[in-house]
Amino acid sequence: MTTDTLSATFAALADPTRRAILARLAQGEATVKELAEPFAMSLPAVSKHLKVLERAGLITQGRKAQWRPCQIEAAPLKEAADYITKYRALWEDRFDRLDQYLRTLDEGENAP
Repeated sequence: MTTDTLSATFAALADPTRRAILARLAQGEATVKELAEPFAMSLPAVSKHLKVLERAGLITQGRKAQWRPCQIEAAPLKEAADYITKYRALWEDRFDRLDQYLRTLDEGENAP
């Protein structure tokens, strides 16, 4: 995954409305109108969010007669998760070492 693609994925995920749209699409495809229902915003505003998600490769829009159902694309999410997973082990190790250090300090303060 290139940095640009990863940046587009994280930028798209940075917005709570777009995350909510993805959560809805994880349940199955939906039209723009269906996706707009829970939000207090216009259809053009929802369409702008969908364009950001589409440019990031997180959704696709199909054509069924006059409908344009949207569906989630999991590959960019997996690539973002893989990127984060690389650093998870690093941070868990650092937190474990910090925990050990804090326990050592606590034992030193409680020593007679």
